[in-house]
Amino acid sequence: MDETGLDKCAANFVPLTPLSHLQRAASIFATREALVYGNQRLTYADYHRRVTQLASALNKAGVGKGDVVATILPNIPAQSEAAFAVPACGAILNTINTRLDVDTVAYILAHGEAKVVLVDSQFLPMTMDAIDQMDAPAPMIIEVPDDVAGIKGIGTQQDYEDFLQTGDPQYRWVMPDDEWDSLALNYTSGTTGRPKGVVYHHRGAYLMTMGTPISWELPLFLRYLQIVPLFHCNGWNHTWMLPALGGTAICCRDISAGAIYDAIADKGVTHFGGAPIVLNMIVNAKDDMRRDFDHVVEVFTAGAPPAPATLSAIGKLGFNIKQVYGLTETYGHVTECIWQAEYATLPEQDQAAIKAQQGVAMPMMEDVTVVDDQMTQVPRDGTTQGEIVMRGNSVMKGYLKNPEATAEAFAGGYFHSEDLAIQHENGAIQISDRAKDIIISGGENISSVEVEGALMHHPAVNLCAVVAKPDDKWGEVPCAFIELKEGAAATEPEIISFTRERLAGFKTPKTVVFQELPKTSTGKIQKFELRSLAKKM
Repeated sequence: MDETGLDKCAANFVPLTPLSHLQRAASIFATREALVYGNQRLTYADYHRRVTQLASALNKAGVGKGDVVATILPNIPAQSEAAFAVPACGAILNTINTRLDVDTVAYILAHGEAKVVLVDSQFLPMTMDAIDQMDAPAPMIIEVPDDVAGIKGIGTQQDYEDFLQTGDPQYRWVMPDDEWDSLALNYTSGTTGRPKGVVYHHRGAYLMTMGTPISWELPLFLRYLQIVPLFHCNGWNHTWMLPALGGTAICCRDISAGAIYDAIADKGVTHFGGAPIVLNMIVNAKDDMRRDFDHVVEVFTAGAPPAPATLSAIGKLGFNIKQVYGLTETYGHVTECIWQAEYATLPEQDQAAIKAQQGVAMPMMEDVTVVDDQMTQVPRDGTTQGEIVMRGNSVMKGYLKNPEATAEAFAGGYFHSEDLAIQHENGAIQISDRAKDIIISGGENISSVEVEGALMHHPAVNLCAVVAKPDDKWGEVPCAFIELKEGAAATEPEIISFTRERLAGFKTPKTVVFQELPKTSTGKIQKFELRSLAKKM
Protein backbone atom coordinates (compact mmCIF):
# COMPACT_ATOMS: atom_id res chain seq x y z
CA MET A 1 0.00 0.00 0.00
CA ASP A 2 1.28 3.45 -0.94
CA GLU A 3 1.22 5.52 2.28
CA THR A 4 2.29 8.82 0.74
CA GLY A 5 0.65 11.70 2.58
CA LEU A 6 -0.43 9.54 5.52
CA ASP A 7 1.69 11.41 8.02
CA LYS A 8 1.20 12.23 11.66
CA CYS A 9 -0.15 15.72 12.17
CA ALA A 10 -1.89 17.81 14.84
CA ALA A 11 -5.27 16.49 13.67
CA ASN A 12 -4.52 12.80 14.01
CA PHE A 13 -1.80 12.45 16.63
CA VAL A 14 -1.75 13.91 20.15
CA PRO A 15 0.75 12.74 22.78
CA LEU A 16 -1.06 10.68 25.39
CA THR A 17 -1.25 12.32 28.83
CA PRO A 18 -3.59 12.02 31.83
CA LEU A 19 -3.77 15.82 31.85
CA SER A 20 -6.31 15.48 29.02
CA HIS A 21 -8.83 13.91 31.41
CA LEU A 22 -9.18 16.99 33.61
CA GLN A 23 -9.26 19.31 30.61
CA ARG A 24 -12.20 17.31 29.27
CA ALA A 25 -13.94 16.96 32.63
CA ALA A 26 -13.85 20.73 33.21
CA SER A 27 -16.03 21.07 30.14
CA ILE A 28 -18.43 18.12 30.20
CA PHE A 29 -18.61 17.51 33.98
CA ALA A 30 -18.24 21.14 35.06
CA THR A 31 -20.94 21.12 37.77
CA ARG A 32 -20.31 17.62 39.10
CA GLU A 33 -18.43 17.02 42.35
CA ALA A 34 -14.75 16.38 41.76
CA LEU A 35 -13.26 16.58 45.26
CA VAL A 36 -14.88 16.20 48.67
CA TYR A 37 -13.09 16.75 51.97
CA GLY A 38 -15.11 17.16 55.12
CA ASN A 39 -17.60 19.91 54.34
CA GLN A 40 -15.52 21.17 51.42
CA ARG A 41 -16.81 20.52 47.91
CA LEU A 42 -15.12 21.28 44.60
CA THR A 43 -16.86 20.91 41.26
CA TYR A 44 -14.83 19.99 38.20
CA ALA A 45 -14.94 23.65 37.16
CA ASP A 46 -13.52 24.62 40.58
CA TYR A 47 -10.94 21.83 40.44
CA HIS A 48 -9.71 22.84 37.00
CA ARG A 49 -9.51 26.51 37.96
CA ARG A 50 -7.47 25.81 41.11
CA VAL A 51 -5.16 23.43 39.24
CA THR A 52 -4.64 26.09 36.57
CA GLN A 53 -3.84 28.73 39.17
CA LEU A 54 -1.38 26.44 40.95
CA ALA A 55 0.35 25.60 37.66
CA SER A 56 0.60 29.31 36.86
CA ALA A 57 1.86 30.17 40.35
CA LEU A 58 4.58 27.53 40.08
CA ASN A 59 5.55 28.85 36.67
CA LYS A 60 5.78 32.41 38.02
CA ALA A 61 7.97 31.07 40.85
CA GLY A 62 10.47 29.86 38.27
CA VAL A 63 9.34 26.26 37.79
CA GLY A 64 9.61 25.11 34.20
CA LYS A 65 9.88 22.07 31.96
CA GLY A 66 11.87 19.28 33.56
CA ASP A 67 12.00 20.83 37.03
CA VAL A 68 10.90 18.74 40.01
CA VAL A 69 8.19 19.83 42.45
CA ALA A 70 7.92 17.68 45.58
CA THR A 71 5.00 17.22 47.94
CA ILE A 72 4.92 15.98 51.53
CA LEU A 73 1.17 15.76 51.96
CA PRO A 74 -1.48 13.31 53.17
CA ASN A 75 -4.55 12.57 51.03
CA ILE A 76 -5.98 16.09 51.08
CA PRO A 77 -7.21 18.21 48.12
CA ALA A 78 -3.85 19.96 47.67
CA GLN A 79 -2.24 16.61 46.82
CA SER A 80 -4.82 15.92 44.10
CA GLU A 81 -4.45 19.46 42.78
CA ALA A 82 -0.68 19.06 42.60
CA ALA A 83 -1.07 15.80 40.66
CA PHE A 84 -2.38 17.82 37.71
CA ALA A 85 -0.88 21.26 38.34
CA VAL A 86 2.78 20.21 38.51
CA PRO A 87 2.82 18.52 35.08
CA ALA A 88 0.51 21.25 33.75
CA CYS A 89 3.40 23.71 34.07
CA GLY A 90 5.78 21.22 32.45
CA ALA A 91 7.34 20.03 35.70
CA ILE A 92 7.74 16.57 37.25
CA LEU A 93 5.78 15.57 40.35
CA ASN A 94 7.66 13.97 43.26
CA THR A 95 5.28 12.79 45.99
CA ILE A 96 7.25 11.90 49.13
CA ASN A 97 6.16 9.34 51.72
CA THR A 98 5.08 11.22 54.87
CA ARG A 99 6.20 8.27 57.03
CA LEU A 100 9.88 8.56 56.12
CA ASP A 101 12.64 9.64 58.47
CA VAL A 102 14.46 12.98 58.19
CA ASP A 103 17.61 11.55 56.61
CA THR A 104 15.71 9.78 53.83
CA VAL A 105 13.60 12.85 53.05
CA ALA A 106 16.78 14.94 52.86
CA TYR A 107 18.27 12.41 50.43
CA ILE A 108 15.17 12.39 48.20
CA LEU A 109 14.90 16.19 48.05
CA ALA A 110 18.58 16.45 47.12
CA HIS A 111 18.69 13.49 44.71
CA GLY A 112 15.54 14.62 42.89
CA GLU A 113 16.72 18.25 42.88
CA ALA A 114 13.32 19.51 44.02
CA LYS A 115 12.85 23.20 43.20
CA VAL A 116 9.67 23.61 45.26
CA VAL A 117 8.08 21.46 47.97
CA LEU A 118 4.45 21.64 49.13
CA VAL A 119 4.31 20.58 52.78
CA ASP A 120 1.43 19.84 55.13
CA SER A 121 1.78 21.83 58.36
CA GLN A 122 2.05 18.62 60.40
CA PHE A 123 5.18 17.62 58.49
CA LEU A 124 6.77 21.05 58.18
CA PRO A 125 9.14 20.72 61.18
CA MET A 126 10.41 17.38 59.86
CA THR A 127 10.84 18.88 56.39
CA MET A 128 12.80 21.83 57.74
CA ASP A 129 15.11 19.42 59.57
CA ALA A 130 15.58 17.48 56.31
CA ILE A 131 16.38 20.65 54.37
CA ASP A 132 18.95 21.59 57.02
CA GLN A 133 20.72 18.27 56.31
CA MET A 134 20.83 18.78 52.54
CA ASP A 135 24.10 19.51 50.75
CA ALA A 136 22.12 20.61 47.67
CA PRO A 137 20.26 23.92 47.11
CA ALA A 138 17.19 24.19 49.35
CA PRO A 139 13.79 24.12 47.64
CA MET A 140 11.19 26.84 48.01
CA ILE A 141 8.66 25.78 50.67
CA ILE A 142 4.89 26.19 50.41
CA GLU A 143 3.03 25.37 53.65
CA VAL A 144 -0.36 23.66 53.34
CA PRO A 145 -2.49 24.00 56.51
CA ASP A 146 -5.47 21.68 56.92
CA ASP A 147 -8.45 23.48 58.44
CA VAL A 148 -10.71 20.44 58.06
CA ALA A 149 -8.43 18.40 60.32
CA GLY A 150 -7.83 21.37 62.62
CA ILE A 151 -4.15 21.59 61.69
CA LYS A 152 -3.29 25.28 61.63
CA GLY A 153 -0.45 26.80 59.70
CA ILE A 154 2.84 27.50 61.45
CA GLY A 155 3.17 30.66 59.39
CA THR A 156 6.92 30.73 58.79
CA GLN A 157 6.60 29.82 55.10
CA GLN A 158 4.51 30.88 52.11
CA ASP A 159 0.86 29.82 52.61
CA TYR A 160 -0.67 27.51 49.98
CA GLU A 161 -3.88 29.48 49.42
CA ASP A 162 -1.97 32.76 49.21
CA PHE A 163 0.44 31.18 46.75
CA LEU A 164 -2.50 29.89 44.69
CA GLN A 165 -3.88 33.41 44.37
CA THR A 166 -0.73 34.54 42.61
CA GLY A 167 -1.61 32.25 39.70
CA ASP A 168 -3.53 33.20 36.56
CA PRO A 169 -6.80 31.24 36.14
CA GLN A 170 -6.41 31.71 32.36
CA TYR A 171 -2.93 30.16 32.30
CA ARG A 172 -2.39 27.87 29.31
CA TRP A 173 -1.35 24.40 30.39
CA VAL A 174 1.98 23.03 29.15
CA MET A 175 1.02 19.77 27.49
CA PRO A 176 3.82 17.27 26.70
CA ASP A 177 5.55 17.53 23.35
CA ASP A 178 6.28 13.81 23.59
CA GLU A 179 4.29 11.24 25.57
CA TRP A 180 7.68 9.85 26.71
CA ASP A 181 8.24 13.12 28.62
CA SER A 182 8.67 12.55 32.35
CA LEU A 183 5.52 12.99 34.42
CA ALA A 184 6.39 11.84 37.93
CA LEU A 185 9.29 10.77 40.12
CA ASN A 186 8.50 8.20 42.80
CA TYR A 187 11.01 6.74 45.21
CA THR A 188 11.04 3.10 46.19
CA SER A 189 11.03 2.12 49.84
CA GLY A 190 14.76 1.51 49.74
CA THR A 191 14.69 -2.29 49.70
CA THR A 192 18.41 -2.41 48.87
CA GLY A 193 19.60 0.58 50.86
CA ARG A 194 18.96 4.09 49.55
CA PRO A 195 15.63 4.47 47.75
CA LYS A 196 15.75 4.56 43.96
CA GLY A 197 14.00 7.26 41.94
CA VAL A 198 11.45 5.70 39.59
CA VAL A 199 10.57 7.91 36.61
CA TYR A 200 7.11 7.71 34.99
CA HIS A 201 6.15 9.02 31.56
CA HIS A 202 2.84 10.50 30.39
CA ARG A 203 2.06 7.56 28.11
CA GLY A 204 2.32 4.96 30.85
CA ALA A 205 0.10 6.91 33.24
CA TYR A 206 -2.50 7.56 30.53
CA LEU A 207 -2.70 3.86 29.70
CA MET A 208 -3.06 3.04 33.40
CA THR A 209 -6.10 5.33 33.48
CA MET A 210 -7.54 3.43 30.50
CA GLY A 211 -6.74 -0.11 31.64
CA THR A 212 -7.99 0.23 35.22
CA PRO A 213 -11.62 1.02 34.33
CA ILE A 214 -11.71 -2.03 32.06
CA SER A 215 -10.33 -4.38 34.70
CA TRP A 216 -12.36 -2.92 37.56
CA GLU A 217 -15.47 -2.52 35.38
CA LEU A 218 -15.81 1.06 36.62
CA PRO A 219 -18.98 3.04 35.98
CA LEU A 220 -19.37 6.74 35.30
CA PHE A 221 -19.66 8.95 38.38
CA LEU A 222 -18.17 6.51 40.88
CA ARG A 223 -17.44 7.87 44.35
CA TYR A 224 -13.89 6.88 45.23
CA LEU A 225 -12.43 7.03 48.74
CA GLN A 226 -8.75 8.00 48.67
CA ILE A 227 -7.25 5.46 51.04
CA VAL A 228 -4.22 4.48 48.95
CA PRO A 229 -1.61 7.13 49.83
CA LEU A 230 -1.18 9.52 46.93
CA PHE A 231 2.57 9.33 47.57
CA HIS A 232 2.43 5.61 46.72
CA CYS A 233 2.56 5.14 42.92
CA ASN A 234 0.58 8.39 42.70
CA GLY A 235 -2.36 6.66 44.36
CA TRP A 236 -2.15 3.84 41.81
CA ASN A 237 -2.86 6.55 39.18
CA HIS A 238 -6.49 6.74 40.30
CA THR A 239 -6.35 10.51 40.82
CA TRP A 240 -5.47 10.96 37.15
CA MET A 241 -8.15 8.43 36.14
CA LEU A 242 -11.20 9.79 37.98
CA PRO A 243 -11.87 12.84 35.75
CA ALA A 244 -12.18 10.55 32.73
CA LEU A 245 -15.23 9.01 34.43
CA GLY A 246 -16.60 12.15 36.06
CA GLY A 247 -15.85 10.46 39.38
CA THR A 248 -15.67 12.05 42.81
CA ALA A 249 -12.53 11.74 44.93
CA ILE A 250 -13.38 11.72 48.63
CA CYS A 251 -10.25 12.70 50.52
CA CYS A 252 -9.29 10.78 53.64
CA ARG A 253 -6.42 12.14 55.72
CA ASP A 254 -6.36 9.57 58.52
CA ILE A 255 -7.40 6.02 57.74
CA SER A 256 -9.54 4.23 60.32
CA ALA A 257 -12.43 1.78 60.24
CA GLY A 258 -14.74 4.51 61.51
CA ALA A 259 -13.67 6.94 58.79
CA ILE A 260 -14.23 4.30 56.11
CA TYR A 261 -17.68 3.33 57.35
CA ASP A 262 -18.68 6.99 57.74
CA ALA A 263 -17.55 7.81 54.20
CA ILE A 264 -19.56 4.90 52.81
CA ALA A 265 -22.71 5.73 54.81
CA ASP A 266 -22.57 9.54 54.65
CA LYS A 267 -20.78 10.30 51.38
CA GLY A 268 -21.90 7.34 49.28
CA VAL A 269 -18.47 5.80 48.64
CA THR A 270 -18.71 3.08 46.01
CA HIS A 271 -15.03 2.19 45.47
CA PHE A 272 -11.66 2.32 47.16
CA GLY A 273 -8.24 0.66 47.06
CA GLY A 274 -6.15 -0.44 49.99
CA ALA A 275 -3.60 -2.84 51.40
CA PRO A 276 -4.76 -5.94 53.33
CA ILE A 277 -4.24 -3.99 56.57
CA VAL A 278 -7.25 -1.87 55.56
CA LEU A 279 -9.33 -5.01 55.04
CA ASN A 280 -8.31 -6.28 58.48
CA MET A 281 -9.24 -2.92 59.96
CA ILE A 282 -12.74 -3.19 58.53
CA VAL A 283 -13.20 -6.83 59.56
CA ASN A 284 -12.06 -6.13 63.13
CA ALA A 285 -13.91 -2.85 63.56
CA LYS A 286 -15.78 -2.42 66.84
CA ASP A 287 -19.55 -2.34 66.70
CA ASP A 288 -19.73 1.38 67.49
CA MET A 289 -17.63 2.12 64.37
CA ARG A 290 -19.76 0.12 61.94
CA ARG A 291 -22.43 1.80 59.83
CA ASP A 292 -25.20 0.33 57.71
CA PHE A 293 -25.09 0.87 53.93
CA ASP A 294 -27.27 -0.41 51.11
CA HIS A 295 -24.82 -1.08 48.29
CA VAL A 296 -21.82 -3.29 47.57
CA VAL A 297 -18.50 -1.47 47.88
CA GLU A 298 -15.91 -2.50 45.30
CA VAL A 299 -12.32 -2.77 46.56
CA PHE A 300 -8.93 -3.22 44.89
CA THR A 301 -6.42 -4.68 47.34
CA ALA A 302 -2.66 -4.91 46.87
CA GLY A 303 0.60 -4.49 48.73
CA ALA A 304 0.83 -7.98 50.23
CA PRO A 305 -1.03 -11.23 49.64
CA PRO A 306 -4.20 -10.98 51.76
CA ALA A 307 -5.08 -13.90 53.98
CA PRO A 308 -7.92 -16.01 52.55
CA ALA A 309 -9.65 -15.80 55.93
CA THR A 310 -9.68 -12.01 55.71
CA LEU A 311 -11.12 -12.09 52.20
CA SER A 312 -13.82 -14.48 53.31
CA ALA A 313 -14.78 -12.37 56.32
CA ILE A 314 -14.93 -9.02 54.55
CA GLY A 315 -17.04 -10.39 51.73
CA LYS A 316 -19.85 -10.98 54.21
CA LEU A 317 -19.83 -7.32 55.26
CA GLY A 318 -20.81 -5.86 51.88
CA PHE A 319 -17.39 -5.50 50.23
CA ASN A 320 -16.36 -7.18 46.97
CA ILE A 321 -12.58 -7.61 46.92
CA LYS A 322 -10.38 -7.87 43.85
CA GLN A 323 -6.71 -8.74 44.30
CA VAL A 324 -4.22 -6.82 42.12
CA TYR A 325 -0.43 -6.68 42.07
CA GLY A 326 2.27 -4.31 40.95
CA LEU A 327 5.25 -2.26 42.02
CA THR A 328 6.35 1.35 42.12
CA GLU A 329 8.22 0.60 38.88
CA THR A 330 4.95 -0.35 37.15
CA TYR A 331 2.83 2.66 38.14
CA GLY A 332 1.02 0.46 40.64
CA HIS A 333 -1.21 -2.50 39.81
CA VAL A 334 -0.57 -4.37 36.55
CA THR A 335 -2.08 -7.81 37.27
CA GLU A 336 -5.60 -8.72 38.36
CA CYS A 337 -7.39 -11.74 39.72
CA ILE A 338 -10.19 -12.17 37.19
CA TRP A 339 -13.25 -13.78 38.71
CA GLN A 340 -14.93 -16.50 36.67
CA ALA A 341 -18.62 -17.36 37.07
CA GLU A 342 -17.87 -21.03 37.75
CA TYR A 343 -15.87 -20.08 40.87
CA ALA A 344 -19.13 -19.26 42.62
CA THR A 345 -19.91 -22.98 42.93
CA LEU A 346 -16.70 -23.72 44.82
CA PRO A 347 -16.51 -23.98 48.61
CA GLU A 348 -16.05 -20.65 50.36
CA GLN A 349 -12.48 -21.46 51.39
CA ASP A 350 -11.51 -22.26 47.78
CA GLN A 351 -13.09 -19.03 46.54
CA ALA A 352 -11.08 -17.02 49.05
CA ALA A 353 -7.88 -18.81 48.01
CA ILE A 354 -8.49 -17.87 44.36
CA LYS A 355 -9.14 -14.24 45.31
CA ALA A 356 -5.79 -14.20 47.10
CA GLN A 357 -3.95 -14.87 43.81
CA GLN A 358 -2.21 -11.97 42.06
CA GLY A 359 -3.70 -13.11 38.75
CA VAL A 360 -2.96 -12.21 35.15
CA ALA A 361 -1.82 -9.17 33.17
CA MET A 362 -4.13 -6.17 33.01
CA PRO A 363 -5.02 -4.75 29.55
CA MET A 364 -2.33 -2.04 29.49
CA MET A 365 0.45 -4.63 29.88
CA GLU A 366 2.00 -6.65 27.07
CA ASP A 367 3.09 -9.63 29.15
CA VAL A 368 3.43 -10.63 32.80
CA THR A 369 4.77 -14.09 33.53
CA VAL A 370 7.11 -16.19 35.71
CA VAL A 371 10.56 -17.29 34.52
CA ASP A 372 13.59 -19.15 35.82
CA ASP A 373 17.16 -17.85 36.10
CA GLN A 374 17.68 -18.35 32.34
CA MET A 375 14.60 -16.26 31.49
CA THR A 376 12.75 -19.42 30.47
CA GLN A 377 9.05 -19.74 31.20
CA VAL A 378 8.46 -21.96 34.25
CA PRO A 379 5.90 -24.78 34.00
CA ARG A 380 2.39 -23.57 34.78
CA ASP A 381 1.93 -26.30 37.34
CA GLY A 382 1.17 -24.26 40.46
CA THR A 383 4.35 -25.62 42.02
CA THR A 384 7.49 -24.48 40.17
CA GLN A 385 8.84 -21.23 41.54
CA GLY A 386 10.39 -18.43 39.49
CA GLU A 387 10.60 -14.66 39.24
CA ILE A 388 7.76 -12.42 38.09
CA VAL A 389 8.81 -10.42 35.02
CA MET A 390 6.81 -8.01 32.91
CA ARG A 391 6.86 -5.80 29.87
CA GLY A 392 4.50 -3.14 28.60
CA ASN A 393 3.85 0.58 28.40
CA SER A 394 3.13 0.89 32.10
CA VAL A 395 6.70 0.14 33.08
CA MET A 396 8.92 2.97 34.29
CA LYS A 397 11.40 4.84 32.09
CA GLY A 398 14.11 3.79 34.53
CA TYR A 399 15.84 4.78 37.76
CA LEU A 400 16.95 8.40 38.03
CA LYS A 401 20.75 8.82 37.87
CA ASN A 402 21.24 5.04 38.12
CA PRO A 403 21.85 3.52 34.67
CA GLU A 404 23.40 0.37 36.15
CA ALA A 405 20.31 -0.46 38.20
CA THR A 406 18.10 0.37 35.22
CA ALA A 407 20.01 -1.97 32.92
CA GLU A 408 19.86 -4.74 35.52
CA ALA A 409 16.11 -4.26 36.01
CA PHE A 410 15.48 -4.48 32.24
CA ALA A 411 17.80 -7.40 31.45
CA GLY A 412 16.39 -9.71 28.79
CA GLY A 413 13.77 -7.24 27.60
CA TYR A 414 11.57 -7.57 30.69
CA PHE A 415 11.32 -5.69 33.97
CA HIS A 416 12.49 -7.93 36.80
CA SER A 417 10.25 -7.64 39.86
CA GLU A 418 12.52 -9.72 42.13
CA ASP A 419 9.30 -11.23 43.52
CA LEU A 420 9.12 -15.00 43.52
CA ALA A 421 5.95 -16.77 42.44
CA ILE A 422 4.34 -19.87 41.01
CA GLN A 423 2.05 -19.85 37.99
CA HIS A 424 -1.16 -21.84 37.61
CA GLU A 425 -2.43 -23.60 34.50
CA ASN A 426 -4.68 -20.65 33.59
CA GLY A 427 -1.71 -18.27 33.74
CA ALA A 428 -2.60 -16.81 37.13
CA ILE A 429 0.41 -15.77 39.20
CA GLN A 430 0.63 -16.38 42.93
CA ILE A 431 3.45 -14.90 45.02
CA SER A 432 5.24 -17.56 47.04
CA ASP A 433 8.10 -15.59 48.56
CA ARG A 434 9.88 -12.25 48.43
CA ALA A 435 13.32 -11.93 46.93
CA LYS A 436 16.08 -10.24 48.94
CA ASP A 437 14.09 -10.64 52.16
CA ILE A 438 11.77 -7.73 51.54
CA ILE A 439 9.25 -7.27 54.36
CA ILE A 440 5.88 -5.83 53.32
CA SER A 441 4.18 -4.13 56.25
CA GLY A 442 0.89 -2.37 55.65
CA GLY A 443 1.72 -2.06 51.95
CA GLU A 444 5.14 -0.50 52.65
CA ASN A 445 8.36 -2.26 51.62
CA ILE A 446 10.97 -2.60 54.36
CA SER A 447 14.57 -3.61 53.67
CA SER A 448 15.91 -6.13 56.16
CA VAL A 449 19.38 -4.91 55.24
CA GLU A 450 18.52 -1.36 56.24
CA VAL A 451 17.07 -2.44 59.60
CA GLU A 452 20.05 -4.71 60.24
CA GLY A 453 22.35 -1.80 59.48
CA ALA A 454 20.66 0.30 62.14
CA LEU A 455 20.75 -2.51 64.70
CA MET A 456 24.46 -3.09 64.18
CA HIS A 457 25.13 0.41 65.54
CA HIS A 458 24.06 -0.77 69.00
CA PRO A 459 27.16 -1.42 71.12
CA ALA A 460 25.84 -4.72 72.47
CA VAL A 461 24.97 -6.26 69.09
CA ASN A 462 27.44 -8.72 67.59
CA LEU A 463 25.34 -10.15 64.76
CA CYS A 464 21.73 -9.67 63.72
CA ALA A 465 19.23 -10.77 61.14
CA VAL A 466 15.80 -9.31 60.39
CA VAL A 467 12.99 -11.35 58.84
CA ALA A 468 9.27 -11.00 58.31
CA LYS A 469 6.98 -12.10 61.10
CA PRO A 470 3.30 -12.65 60.19
CA ASP A 471 0.99 -10.07 61.76
CA ASP A 472 -2.82 -10.00 61.78
CA LYS A 473 -2.96 -6.22 61.42
CA TRP A 474 -0.03 -5.27 59.19
CA GLY A 475 0.41 -8.47 57.17
CA GLU A 476 4.08 -8.63 58.09
CA VAL A 477 6.28 -6.83 60.63
CA PRO A 478 10.06 -6.90 61.14
CA CYS A 479 11.36 -9.43 63.65
CA ALA A 480 14.97 -9.07 64.77
CA PHE A 481 17.16 -11.97 65.85
CA ILE A 482 20.20 -10.71 67.73
CA GLU A 483 23.40 -12.37 68.83
CA LEU A 484 24.93 -10.26 71.59
CA LYS A 485 28.60 -9.60 72.15
CA GLU A 486 30.17 -11.70 74.87
CA GLY A 487 29.44 -10.18 78.27
CA ALA A 488 27.04 -7.60 76.80
CA ALA A 489 23.39 -7.19 77.73
CA ALA A 490 20.33 -5.58 76.13
CA THR A 491 16.56 -5.77 76.40
CA GLU A 492 13.84 -5.89 73.76
CA PRO A 493 12.45 -2.41 74.63
CA GLU A 494 15.96 -0.97 74.53
CA ILE A 495 16.66 -2.41 71.06
CA ILE A 496 13.29 -1.25 69.69
CA SER A 497 13.79 2.26 71.08
CA PHE A 498 17.35 2.38 69.71
CA THR A 499 16.15 1.43 66.22
CA ARG A 500 13.22 3.87 66.29
CA GLU A 501 15.69 6.72 66.77
CA ARG A 502 17.32 5.82 63.44
CA LEU A 503 14.50 4.61 61.22
CA ALA A 504 10.91 5.40 60.40
CA GLY A 505 8.51 3.84 62.91
CA PHE A 506 7.10 1.26 60.50
CA LYS A 507 10.61 -0.11 59.87
CA THR A 508 11.28 -0.69 63.57
CA PRO A 509 11.31 -4.35 64.74
CA LYS A 510 8.17 -5.27 66.66
CA THR A 511 9.77 -8.40 68.17
CA VAL A 512 13.37 -8.96 69.27
CA VAL A 513 14.78 -12.41 69.98
CA PHE A 514 18.19 -12.89 71.60
CA GLN A 515 19.94 -16.10 70.53
CA GLU A 516 22.89 -17.48 68.65
CA LEU A 517 22.19 -17.15 64.95
CA PRO A 518 22.19 -20.26 62.72
CA LYS A 519 25.01 -20.08 60.16
CA THR A 520 26.45 -22.02 57.25
CA SER A 521 30.00 -23.38 57.33
CA THR A 522 31.15 -20.16 55.68
CA GLY A 523 29.48 -18.01 58.32
CA LYS A 524 26.43 -16.93 56.32
CA ILE A 525 23.33 -16.48 58.46
CA GLN A 526 20.60 -18.95 57.52
CA LYS A 527 17.58 -16.70 57.32
CA PHE A 528 15.24 -19.46 56.22
CA GLU A 529 15.55 -21.00 59.69
CA LEU A 530 14.77 -17.66 61.33
CA ARG A 531 11.74 -17.12 59.10
CA SER A 532 10.47 -20.53 60.21
CA LEU A 533 10.92 -19.55 63.87
CA ALA A 534 9.20 -16.20 63.35
CA LYS A 535 6.16 -17.89 61.83
CA LYS A 536 5.72 -19.98 64.99
CA MET A 537 5.77 -17.01 67.37
